[in-house]
Amino acid sequence: MICKSCNVFFIIFFCCLSHSMMAQLTDLARLEYSFIPKSNSDDQYTRIRALVNYPIKTKEDCYLVIGAEYNRIILNLEDNYGFDTSVLETINIIDLNIGYTFKTAKYWRLGLKINPRVASTLIEKITFEDVFLNGGVFAINDKRKDKTLKRPYRLILGLTYNTTTGVPFPLPFVSYYRRINDKWSFSAGVPKSNVKYFLTKKSMLQTFVSLDGYFANLQRQLTINGKQIDNISLAVAVAGIGYEYLLTRHLVAYAYTGFTFRLNNVLRDDNRDEVFKLDDVNAFYLRTGIKFKI
Repeated sequence: MICKSCNVFFIIFFCCLSHSMMAQLTDLARLEYSFIPKSNSDDQYTRIRALVNYPIKTKEDCYLVIGAEYNRIILNLEDNYGFDTSVLETINIIDLNIGYTFKTAKYWRLGLKINPRVASTLIEKITFEDVFLNGGVFAINDKRKDKTLKRPYRLILGLTYNTTTGVPFPLPFVSYYRRINDKWSFSAGVPKSNVKYFLTKKSMLQTFVSLDGYFANLQRQLTINGKQIDNISLAVAVAGIGYEYLLTRHLVAYAYTGFTFRLNNVLRDDNRDEVFKLDDVNAFYLRTGIKFKI
């Protein structure tokens, strides 16, 4: 069982990451850098992320999407923790993305996603404990191009399953986007909600609230206060501002900066109960990159 004090946020967090997988279907390629320094410390969290998706048209309005994503997470732990932190220095997350989407009506589309994942320190060969399975099914009502509407919108309803939550059944989610006028739009949902202001046809500003983080297996276990450490997780909730610039019709450069209002970097035992907290002090947040999207 996940510790009672954080189980609700932990479940919501990984449900949000499942919705992030759905959003990846619109990104054909992405290269991204994230950075969170620990407050009043030399510790810092860095993530380098790369993904590629390739859509294959099977028939009219039906696509099979095959893709992969790699996250390299570097934990620079310079404080004195009283135990060997070298086994925590690098965490690797490797995803295989398999999705299928097809139209069921003029404005309705169904999407399915299976996401096998390896999330581990990968100091030794891959084992069963390093492998996780995520997935979901989604119904999308997309009226963003409906010219009869003054305020076009998109609604996504879905069920997601994620083995890292410890919950043995699918979890629901809802995401809603609406374009208010030529200058404003908003999106309410997970892992990100935002309000956008379009400066020009190529650039826009936004305020946002989003979730980020990871869950991974430690191939070399630690022992702290007589308890064995098997997993590490980071859950971050952040608010801030962002800027996007359209380099070409499909190529976008972006930068988001803000401050975390919920940060939980934790070492966990085999039951995913919290054993040791590496960090829970809110800090500066930076994420920047470039993406090629549909």
